[in-house]
Amino acid sequence: MVRKSKRCKQIQDMVDTNKTYGLEEAVEVLKKVPAAKFDESVDISIKLTVDPKKADQQVRGTVSLPHGSGKKVVLVVFAKGNKIQEALDAGADYAGAEELIEKVKNGWTDFTAVMATPDMMREVGKLGKVLGPRGLMPSPKAGTVTNDVGRGIQEIRSGKIEFKVDKSAVINNQVAKISFSKQQILDNLNSVIQAVVRARPSSAKGSYIKSLVISTTMGPGLSIATQSFVNA
Repeated sequence: MVRKSKRCKQIQDMVDTNKTYGLEEAVEVLKKVPAAKFDESVDISIKLTVDPKKADQQVRGTVSLPHGSGKKVVLVVFAKGNKIQEALDAGADYAGAEELIEKVKNGWTDFTAVMATPDMMREVGKLGKVLGPRGLMPSPKAGTVTNDVGRGIQEIRSGKIEFKVDKSAVINNQVAKISFSKQQILDNLNSVIQAVVRARPSSAKGSYIKSLVISTTMGPGLSIATQSFVNA
């Protein structure tokens, strides 16, 4: 028999797993439960009623979090010529062309965000098996394939994130750190939810958001009432 930790027992006493919470109440609960020994992420999981197998029901977009995600950004930019120095001057951690692509091919993955100029995408496409599973493949829709590298880098550094429905019709994103204030977490959550609502495909009929859960890395997952978002 597995023994539960003192922290797990305390969380169980504080959280009603059968309850549907309001967004503000749920954030208050997450901030009150016993903390882990590190600054946990606050994550959102949105289950949609779309069929991701249909091209016209893909849900994907970007949103700028008012207070950033709290996630450390290590940014790689694939570019050529003077765009390499432009990217470095704008705040990229690494920038380069073929030699940087070879480094990634050889197993280097110490980065969390990727951008590319359009003329590099033929080569960057060869990294699909590395970047794809991590959700890092550059995309024009996400603003990560662009010649305006300075602007693109500024957006990423200021809290711009991408959301995308997976094959199970779920969107998962980190939106904050639990050390953020309650209002900062709420602002970020609402920004993501509103962006997902705006991205609703015209072919999606009936209800759109099936369920919504927020959680922390080592904490409980709280089900959120979706009526107000469904009707948005």
